[in-house]
Amino acid sequence: MSTAYQPDIRPGRLGAADYAKAFADASPRLTRSQALLEAERCLYCFDAPCATACPTSIDVPSFIKRIADDNLRGSARTILESNPLGGMCARVCPTENLCEAVCVRNTQEDRPVAIGRLQRYAVDALMESDQPQIFTRAAATGKKIAVVGAGPAGLACAYTLARKGHDVAMFDAKPKAGGLNEYGLASYKTPNNFAQAELQWLLGLGGITIQNNWKLETTAQLDALRKDHDAVYLGLGLATTHQLHVPGETLNGVEDAVEFIATLRQTKDLSSLPVGRRVVVIGGGMTAVDAAVQSKLLGAKVVHMVYRRGMEAMSASRAEQEWAQTNGVVLHQWLAPVDILGRDGHVTGVRFADQALVDGKLQPTGREITFEADTVLKAIGQRLGNPVLTAAGFALDGGRIATDAEGATNLRGVWAGGDCRAGGLDLTVEAVEHGKQSAHAIHAYLSRA
Repeated sequence: MSTAYQPDIRPGRLGAADYAKAFADASPRLTRSQALLEAERCLYCFDAPCATACPTSIDVPSFIKRIADDNLRGSARTILESNPLGGMCARVCPTENLCEAVCVRNTQEDRPVAIGRLQRYAVDALMESDQPQIFTRAAATGKKIAVVGAGPAGLACAYTLARKGHDVAMFDAKPKAGGLNEYGLASYKTPNNFAQAELQWLLGLGGITIQNNWKLETTAQLDALRKDHDAVYLGLGLATTHQLHVPGETLNGVEDAVEFIATLRQTKDLSSLPVGRRVVVIGGGMTAVDAAVQSKLLGAKVVHMVYRRGMEAMSASRAEQEWAQTNGVVLHQWLAPVDILGRDGHVTGVRFADQALVDGKLQPTGREITFEADTVLKAIGQRLGNPVLTAAGFALDGGRIATDAEGATNLRGVWAGGDCRAGGLDLTVEAVEHGKQSAHAIHAYLSRA
């Protein structure tokens, strides 16, 4: 008599004390001595390339000089004036591809100034001080703005508008505000509930309210927002994961990497979270890295991260790729999934076709490889997938909202930014800049009204 297949998925693969160690801060903050020494490495360049490379245009030499002078409050002000989510961006921004990539120290010492870690040092010091809120609101304008989506773009927009004296009502689909900062980033990047601590700092300014568990599901909702508010900003994010479109995708054990990360982030007792002994993550971005590394940290024995193109085409930075390898994840390139294998309704493995570029196009070589799996995590990107936007008459570009440079949509009085906006890099720091720039545009629009 045959028995049903039992996948090797279970919780508690580690000892109770091992979880805290595994998910500890991946990049602990600098000590005062470390920060002062690192700040002294900065050459305080005129027309600094690091500031130009920052999507939010932080005056990097200025904030580092203030750290060198032991003026952390002044340093944090310089950072937060340009980037109100400077604490989170210091933790998750791919500085190795942005500000640190163009640091002149690279040519002199083959090592840039640790700009991201210095930024975190200054902002953390402010947020943990007795008087963390250094900005004040302008006189009340009597204007009301609705912000849909309380992720990085929405929060940056709301905070900037509140500083200018406007009242902002935020509407978010999740039980907690924060968007990807709360639900979509690896725990080891944002330990100690930092996303919510930063949110409370933002709300401490005043003038911002948040309604949770509110989803934009009808055009009537959007019409009501436009009628009841002087302007509307959409920071919706991307809600739907792309499909692989291969046989076996609906088998038990095949999950979205974004959902896996969100569940992990909201699970207080990680020892209660089941993980497969053998995990295959399909994708080449930072979400794939976060899902793969955290699977390994939960106690998975073997984790494969598989991408269909070469290493240089992966959207995960080289530093992220090395981080995955350091944590025991096996990286594979030039492999495309062709079939998810299963038994008794549960995944048992993934069959991949080896690929090569032929005349600029991906072509199968005829070779195949199969990886056994108890869990398969899909991390191949997301899409907006909200039919309300088409019904409401928004101009779309590639499935996302088309806007001008300041985020204005084709609907009067409505702006959009972050991942839901067409074009861009899909980075937290870019979403913050979208929100900030749209807030300035909305303020100018309201001032003319």
